[in-house]
Amino acid sequence: MRTALAAGTVATLALLLTGCSRNEAPVSWHEYAMQGAYSASLSSQGRFTVIGSIQHGASLWDNTRNARLFNWNHQPGQYSIIATTALSPDESFAATAGQQDLVLWSLVSGQAVWFWSSPAEILALKLSRGADYALLGLANHEAVYFDIKNGGIKLSLRHDARVRAVDLSQDGRLALTGSDAYKAKLWDLQSGTLLQTLEFGNVVDTVTLSPDGRLAFSAGSLDKALIWDTASGEVLHTLSNFGSLFQRRMSFLSARFSASGEQLLTGSAAGVVQLWDITSGQELRRWKIHQRAPYGPTSTAAYAVAFASDGYYAIGSNGIINLLR
Repeated sequence: MRTALAAGTVATLALLLTGCSRNEAPVSWHEYAMQGAYSASLSSQGRFTVIGSIQHGASLWDNTRNARLFNWNHQPGQYSIIATTALSPDESFAATAGQQDLVLWSLVSGQAVWFWSSPAEILALKLSRGADYALLGLANHEAVYFDIKNGGIKLSLRHDARVRAVDLSQDGRLALTGSDAYKAKLWDLQSGTLLQTLEFGNVVDTVTLSPDGRLAFSAGSLDKALIWDTASGEVLHTLSNFGSLFQRRMSFLSARFSASGEQLLTGSAAGVVQLWDITSGQELRRWKIHQRAPYGPTSTAAYAVAFASDGYYAIGSNGIINLLR
């Protein structure tokens, strides 16, 4: 009995260690925020990062040169706490949000285009192509779709709890939201109609749509993570499911589909970045993003991930950008 139990324990440990050993290291990394970051976003082609630094407010970086282009703060002469950020899919505008203030910035001039105040705390933010519209996830149980350049709310999407995650399809027809009510919801932005609802076992804090809006990814905190069909609501793949005795719980904090919709890149709270095949649902690659020290409480979360022409990018909560190949 003891021999069988010991053998089973060794086999289990070997399996876990083998899984850990598959983590690849970044080919290069650069520091964008010395004391870490409150928030960060990567542009759809991986060229730009906008980061809300703990030390100096927001800044825009060119990832190809690891060069800081602009420093952004909401009030002159003081550093802003930037709780969430976004970049438009065409890489022309960025937005930075404090608790209830929101600024739209031009990536060409670096100048502020508009300043807005929100009726509630801003928890999540996405920009449409050309930054004509912004979708906000708010603490007052609403997702608000509004004209960020001219003003005016186009739609208010009511939820049962705080809206913690949002995304937009590139054609501006669909919105995906995740809330503290343990639900991911798909919406038609032309009519405001609720199209699909998926239920989870915890807060849904990560959602993303494929560029064509055909596929969605939704993940609950320390709960299941799903790739699903937006037309039918059918779950295609479960990337993490905790029915297995030995499966580790994982929180996905970031995700992005490739331009073709054939692959998915995810980043976790533990700093693990994974590349998935959409057809099979299988993991293709896995990396561990750079930590500031090889030991101690140095874990860093993957705030944002992106596909790029020279590999993949991931930005960590420690303020470090990683190039992965």
